[in-house]
Amino acid sequence: MNYELLKSLHIIFVVSWFAGLFYLPRLLVYHAEAQDKTSQEKEILSAQFEKMEKVLFNAIMIPAMFLTWITGLSLIYTAWLDSFGSQAWLHLKLAFVVGITVYHFYCRHLILAFRAKRFVLSGNQLRLFNEIATILLVAVVFLVVAKNTLDWVYGLIGFVAFAVLIMSAVKIVKRLRN
Repeated sequence: MNYELLKSLHIIFVVSWFAGLFYLPRLLVYHAEAQDKTSQEKEILSAQFEKMEKVLFNAIMIPAMFLTWITGLSLIYTAWLDSFGSQAWLHLKLAFVVGITVYHFYCRHLILAFRAKRFVLSGNQLRLFNEIATILLVAVVFLVVAKNTLDWVYGLIGFVAFAVLIMSAVKIVKRLRN
């Protein structure tokens, strides 16, 4: 397969996967906060959120994740297999992608817990949880674009600063809402 076509497909699948990774935790926020409604409202909203979470996860996120992995590994095979050992940025990117995959399946854990009426995280905790995907995406994009030109110390400092900034913004918005 043509490298550019494979890379294009990989980017499309990553975008699709992240659309789900951004939207699902937001649904979980609303699902958790629906538990504070009256009994009838809570029942109706919970049923709707459970349906939306299931469809989003099974119909969009699972296929997009697998297709992202397949096209990504195919890119490694076609472009970097001979020099894989010397591509430190690629090893770090793969570590972040494993982290994204763990995040993905933790979302599944939360869906199942919520379906069982175990709301293990509050709406505010889920708002913070929602930002993890953003932080991981930023890390991966900077690694891919900067590759070996990125100074690791400055990259790490920037990554931590960005994470603190995002988490602080969530806390500030929470205070403003209250």
